[in-house]
Amino acid sequence: MPCLSCNDLKVSFRIQKKSAYAVRGVSFSVGDRRTLGIVGESGCGKSVTAAAIMRLVPTPPGKIESGSIRFEEKELLAIPEKEMCGVRGRRISMVFQDPMTSLNPVFTCGYQTAEPLILHKGMDKRAAAELSMELFSEVGIAEPKRVFSSYPHNLSGGMRQRVMIAMALACSPRLLIADEPTTALDVTVQARLLELLKKLQDTKDMSMILITHNLGIVTGMAHDVIVMYAGEIVESAPAQALFESPRHPYTECLLKTIPSIERRGERLTVIPGTVPTPLEVPEGCPFHPRCPKAKDVCKKDHPPLHRVDGGGNGVNIDNDGDNGKHHVRCHLYE
Repeated sequence: MPCLSCNDLKVSFRIQKKSAYAVRGVSFSVGDRRTLGIVGESGCGKSVTAAAIMRLVPTPPGKIESGSIRFEEKELLAIPEKEMCGVRGRRISMVFQDPMTSLNPVFTCGYQTAEPLILHKGMDKRAAAELSMELFSEVGIAEPKRVFSSYPHNLSGGMRQRVMIAMALACSPRLLIADEPTTALDVTVQARLLELLKKLQDTKDMSMILITHNLGIVTGMAHDVIVMYAGEIVESAPAQALFESPRHPYTECLLKTIPSIERRGERLTVIPGTVPTPLEVPEGCPFHPRCPKAKDVCKKDHPPLHRVDGGGNGVNIDNDGDNGKHHVRCHLYE
């Protein structure tokens, strides 16, 4: 039984008196105590997907048009907002992309970390403060008392991100969503934070969704990976299969942009063009204007999701979010 399953999720935004779809029929599942990596460039729909799971899509102009999100036998899109408040922050927590804008600048870090403990667990202020400082120590903050009484602007970016992780873990959630948790951090701090997340996942037996634009970050972190482009999944596979045998041209391009020692001295690979906006998604395959392998059919027909075996043969399947198999949305595998 998966921890969370998402089926045919569609999210739109009202822009210029038109409905623009930022997420278009996304389906996936997250296994119990497993990590799902969601990768793609900025503007591909990763963060909107996470916001839909948390039911934090701003309405208006956003709207969850259709689909299903099931978590612990509950349909999250059908339960009342009051019940969702009991799920959000307690059973599903989220580490947001920018801790400087996610943390409230007028409250101390200790106050903000203790708040979910008081709200969801009914602790008194003293017990919540003590547990908050224990959480700060657990996430690698050397001076928990000082940080407890500090405001967000008093801390470095890496320290603020650790405070965000402590807040997310306060109520021992079953699912943690980490949306670009290493953005704007230097590489050494990135490595330490990713190692911390991996360690905490093992000790707390929780599932995790790791959202990033960098495929290199999910290496060694994710069990399964889905690649998003223009609001839809273009490839999904177990992590090892995806890295060893990428099938979609977009995934191949993303992997080539990762610097490596083997290509030392060579120019970094750049994907030409940009991700289309939701109002400008081209007909056919959305990636065809940037694709080095595009054919005439790619410009006219939108490719369905196929399941591919080791030999590269494809078979049409339902969009069931089965992360245990290798799926690709490309005419090359028809």
